[in-house]
Amino acid sequence: MDMLFKKLPLLIVLFCVSCCASVKEQRGAQNESQVLKDVKTLSSTEFEGRRTGTAGAEKARKFIIERFKNLDLQSFPSFTDYIQSFTLSEKSDSSHIGENVIAYIPGKIKEAIVLSAHYDHLGKKGSQLYPGADDNASGVAALLEFAQYFAKNKPNFTLIFAAFDAEEMGLKGAKAFVADPPLALERIKLNINMDMIAHNDTGELYACGTYYYPQLKKYINSNQSSLKILLGHDNPSMGHDDWTNQSDQGAFHAKKIPFLYFGVEDHKDYHQPTDTYENINQTFYVQAVDGILEIIKTIDSKLSSQIQIDKNKVMF
Repeated sequence: MDMLFKKLPLLIVLFCVSCCASVKEQRGAQNESQVLKDVKTLSSTEFEGRRTGTAGAEKARKFIIERFKNLDLQSFPSFTDYIQSFTLSEKSDSSHIGENVIAYIPGKIKEAIVLSAHYDHLGKKGSQLYPGADDNASGVAALLEFAQYFAKNKPNFTLIFAAFDAEEMGLKGAKAFVADPPLALERIKLNINMDMIAHNDTGELYACGTYYYPQLKKYINSNQSSLKILLGHDNPSMGHDDWTNQSDQGAFHAKKIPFLYFGVEDHKDYHQPTDTYENINQTFYVQAVDGILEIIKTIDSKLSSQIQIDKNKVMF
């Protein structure tokens, strides 16, 4: 037999492997480019640090709303064009108004999960810009990625996508949401919050909430081999290192709604002008987004099945 024909099976195998790898790389690159592009956009100078009540914050809202509309996400009847307005203080001028951006995808069951990330940051202090790439353009970009996935893959739970305002002012957007929710609070079974998920040099992403809600531990796993998802930062004995009330999940916890909060430990660029797109860990961030999505999908599948089996259960 000719040597070419002897080698033909091997050549075919190598060609197929090469093609599959190429397709996988292209597919991954496309996913990465969108979520990274969103972080880069939201933390650009055009958005002026997204401080509550500023033109930069308004641009961020329009950006998020446009994406929600393009994905055909629904707005609650009690809100106007996805916006939930709330007062920041007793003063009535526009600089003392906050605006959450809220959308939802109806699920197969009426119970809901709130996926959240705050879009506000520190804005400008004098001439110094605080871009807030990790804090929290990273969380908002992840939220948009999850919305895109579930817009194409109908969830079991009704999924609420909440881009909260005024987190940096004391979780005021999240507190306004739970004080005046668009559906009965007892229908909300879980809050999954993302705040600072793009900047860690050792591949460590924390999932906190299982100290109070240990039943959630079984859902926290990921196929991202180089991503380390750790539990912790939720024990009250840790003092300042207890993150339970340090981001928007605190408002849900106060209402006895279980939560998972995904975030990284503080880094040198936290609340600094150097929290830029260039300083996030891009590979880690994409893996973190993929890992959190895996966990959401697992919860949506397994927890919804449990609720359907026993409709009398209030929690899990």
